[in-house]
Amino acid sequence: MVSIVLAMLVASMDTTIANTTMPVIAQELGNFELYAWSFASYMVMSTVVSPVAGRISDIYGRKKIFAIGIILFLFGSLLCGFANSMLQLVIYRAVQGIGAGVMMPFPAIIAGDLFSVEKRGKIQAFFTAMWGLSAILAPMLGALFVEYASWRWIFFINIPICIVSVVLLAAYQEAYEPKKAKVDIFGALIFALGVGLLLLTAVVQQYAVWYGAAGAVALCVFYVFEKRHVSPIVPLSLFRNPPIAWMIVNSFLACLSLFGVSSYIPMFLQKEGYSLIASGVALLGMSFGWMAVAVPAGKWIMRWGYSKLLITANIILVASGMMLLALKQGTGFTYIFAAMIAQGLAFGLISTVSTIGSQQLVQPHEKGISTSLQLFSRNIGTAVGVTIMGAILTKTSDFYVGFHSLFLYGCIVSLFAFASSFMIRRV
Repeated sequence: MVSIVLAMLVASMDTTIANTTMPVIAQELGNFELYAWSFASYMVMSTVVSPVAGRISDIYGRKKIFAIGIILFLFGSLLCGFANSMLQLVIYRAVQGIGAGVMMPFPAIIAGDLFSVEKRGKIQAFFTAMWGLSAILAPMLGALFVEYASWRWIFFINIPICIVSVVLLAAYQEAYEPKKAKVDIFGALIFALGVGLLLLTAVVQQYAVWYGAAGAVALCVFYVFEKRHVSPIVPLSLFRNPPIAWMIVNSFLACLSLFGVSSYIPMFLQKEGYSLIASGVALLGMSFGWMAVAVPAGKWIMRWGYSKLLITANIILVASGMMLLALKQGTGFTYIFAAMIAQGLAFGLISTVSTIGSQQLVQPHEKGISTSLQLFSRNIGTAVGVTIMGAILTKTSDFYVGFHSLFLYGCIVSLFAFASSFMIRRV
């Protein structure tokens, strides 16, 4: 557990720690036009690799693949620390993103192997706490390293933590018995290409339509190829399992609707005159709400089932969107904090219940890929949602009108998420 938590902490911190330091890094390394790619290369690779890593762990076991992910992340961090140009940093961040993508599904996967349904909610809440801790620590550490040492230490600090994580992992006695099968390498490459091209539409300034079209074609080829493969990298049988398929759809729509709000709430508060610290503290409301429902979620599943809990979660999600839609100039901190608690309650239930469901409603040899696809659907939904929200804000001249339009978008999509939750029946 300590090994998993340490690996989670560095992987989650590196999604945000560079936000504080990247202007300083770009100023030193030059090639400012590659600024956005330093984030995009990490995000794209970590998102693409996650489901592939989950599937491979079903075939070869959790421990080996998780260890490979930690080592790749360590190697990528070392390279980033020694980068001498912005192009090098972009490439090395991609290596780091591959390692993070391999690591990120394993906390939930291994928890599914080791713990009962009743206890799994508590474990998921513990992992959530690490994400909350990283959200607070990352900007502070980034600023401290730049101020008192060098930006390179935001990457070097990962190395000893990764080494400790690997050493502790060596003692882990794997509970899962892998089901050996042929690895679908070609399918994995087509999948990575298709998803990568689609994600690039969110970051490129030109030819976004062509990237999207190429990505869609690649995924169509992937679908045809996987139907004929004896051991597909993404078993299409999962999508013929209605509860699993609809949980994936619901997770995607929920994150597409309002999960990206946490990226913009600090901006709203700072416009209202609140400090950087206060605007960050507001996001803790989401962590509090998340943990409050994640801890007892396992017991609630045994009592009420997946369907009722997910419908309830989506009702809370719509309500939180309505609360945000009422934001206007002069809205107080307490109201926003309460809205973020409501969001935490909604996403805490959706995330925990759908993660446990993705493990309990499939065969043991499909648990890795099923859990990874849940994480993948959330990541894709969040990435697309944040991009749409950013486009809404930049295209609206009035700040408060822009935010109202942003929240209106979130409310409308959350209603689709709510509707999809009714399709998760009989479980």
